[in-house]
Amino acid sequence: MLELEGKVILVTGAAVGIGAAVVRRAAAAGARVAILDVNLEGAQALAADIPNARAYRADAANFAEMEQTCAQIVADFGRLDGAVNNAGIGGAFGPIASCTPENWHRVIAVNLTGVFYSMKAELAPMIASGGGAIVNMSSLAGVLAEPNLPAYIASKHGVVGLTKSAAVDHGRDGIRCNAVCPAFVKTPMTEALFADPGFSSMVNARQPMGRTVTAEEVAEVAVFLLSDRSVGMTGSVHLVDGGVSAS
Repeated sequence: MLELEGKVILVTGAAVGIGAAVVRRAAAAGARVAILDVNLEGAQALAADIPNARAYRADAANFAEMEQTCAQIVADFGRLDGAVNNAGIGGAFGPIASCTPENWHRVIAVNLTGVFYSMKAELAPMIASGGGAIVNMSSLAGVLAEPNLPAYIASKHGVVGLTKSAAVDHGRDGIRCNAVCPAFVKTPMTEALFADPGFSSMVNARQPMGRTVTAEEVAEVAVFLLSDRSVGMTGSVHLVDGGVSAS
């Protein structure tokens, strides 16, 4: 079913991992996709394999770049119907007492301020065309706390709050905004963690399904929230965690 047929969808942090999985699933659903990443070569390589896709270099933590890029997307595609704000970083491990100001500011800048900047740049063209759907990629760490990740946890909790705020503020503008909260997913950002036998054992022991969820499974939920199948849903938070939070 081509549930996104004819729609123009923007994905940030889209060159690899969950972002790339969203790009592929959205394209398979009929969307024309704008692939945004600070890694332009990676975005271009992905775009080369995706029909009706274009690559753009943009830093979500830079509002001027996001605003200019969204304007270029509208110029190239004619409109903007949806976005998945997925760009994010993990930051350094350690408790609050050892979290440096530099680590704090960088993680918040990308993971939270970057989502704010992205939404601010996306909203104007969406509202101008009658509305749209935004999906913000939070995390299991957006609803629970893991040890030694204060900046990451704060940023992802903030994304959940920002998502709800957008839903309340812009519902009458035709905007729906929902959040997706994956647990541990094997991606280039987490491969170093999964290479640690101790980490892998801890993650596997917590999985009620007996395995971690995949980037493709997260992408399925994101595309559902972009589509008209979820037309009555906004301000909602969706755990894609394999049951970790239930246990």
